[in-house]
Amino acid sequence: MSLKLSLVCLLMAPAIVALGAGSNAVSGIKLAGVIPKNSAEQFELAFWESVKDSQHVSDYEAYLKAYPKGRFAALAQARIERLHSGAKGGGAPEATAAAEAKPATPAKQAPAAKPKPPALVKARPQEEDTARVEAPAAGQVMLAELKDCPVCPALIALRAGSFMMGSNASDPSERPAHRVALAVPFAIGKYEVTMEQWKACADAGACQRTSLGANYRAAAPMRDVSWDDVQQYVKWLDATSGKSYRLPTEAEWEYAARGGTATPYWWGEKLIAGKANCKDCGEPWRSDGPADVGSFGANPYGLYDINGGVWEWVSDCWHPSFKNAPANGSAWDEPNCSVRVIRGGSWREDASYMLSSTRFKYDASVRNAQNGFRVARSVLSN
Repeated sequence: MSLKLSLVCLLMAPAIVALGAGSNAVSGIKLAGVIPKNSAEQFELAFWESVKDSQHVSDYEAYLKAYPKGRFAALAQARIERLHSGAKGGGAPEATAAAEAKPATPAKQAPAAKPKPPALVKARPQEEDTARVEAPAAGQVMLAELKDCPVCPALIALRAGSFMMGSNASDPSERPAHRVALAVPFAIGKYEVTMEQWKACADAGACQRTSLGANYRAAAPMRDVSWDDVQQYVKWLDATSGKSYRLPTEAEWEYAARGGTATPYWWGEKLIAGKANCKDCGEPWRSDGPADVGSFGANPYGLYDINGGVWEWVSDCWHPSFKNAPANGSAWDEPNCSVRVIRGGSWREDASYMLSSTRFKYDASVRNAQNGFRVARSVLSN
């Protein structure tokens, strides 16, 4: 059984899963039985599947922070030790399950965030209530391209508009499709925030330095930053530019990502090679990191890498569905929220994750090498 089909069985309800001895050979773990939908076991297994082949220590540290007594805790610690050992010795470690420790017995715990949503392999029926976008065409929506300071990210200013958010033909977390009327115009990053832009904040002493090291490329999207880290960056942008920066709300993000389209992908009904930076989605693609921003074409609203590249933090607190979601495009927040929404997929996922409606969650305080962001701010109406 392929990883993609395994995740479908695990994460799409109803889920009754029987995993044989060979189904998780990479980690050497034998699993069998029923894994309930939205259970801690299901979330943990999906989290591990997403990081188990990583060569980044931070990915395994993120797993251990979420699951300190998880079934793969000993294995994650062994991978970290091997990666540290390989870095000291100048060689690339080859982590094999047989040579590593057996996993610990899982402790009962509340579900934690994971970096991948359910694999979105699905037939899309032509339902009347499938998400439809009713925003004006691109030429009527785009106000201007803005740049508030020399080190500020370029922004695309968009008029407010009405659209149907989510999908009734997709994952349960994307339901119900519902009408959203954005109350005010806003500007959103033309590109994902780059490593060079983050470095300017770090050089000013306002942002955390990162451990990407040899992976640094000025035009690459910034990644391995938590939601909490990003708040430092937008606060610095506020002070530097004199404007009020923030993360986009989830509704603003999807409105911008759809680019006035009603199709599953912003470019149409099916995958077209070279439209997004994702696995098996066309060149340029590399397994060890995302392509530089702007390497692929823009969507109809002039936004680059809105799908693929890196997962993008948005401002909203995670809710498992859109039931009772705001209808005006504002952020859906909660007091003391610790789990936030991520959107858009990353270079590690395939085309089934590139749908405009794809959404998932991650712990706000946890860094992961797949997670980055683009910024937004409100603008005055013309």
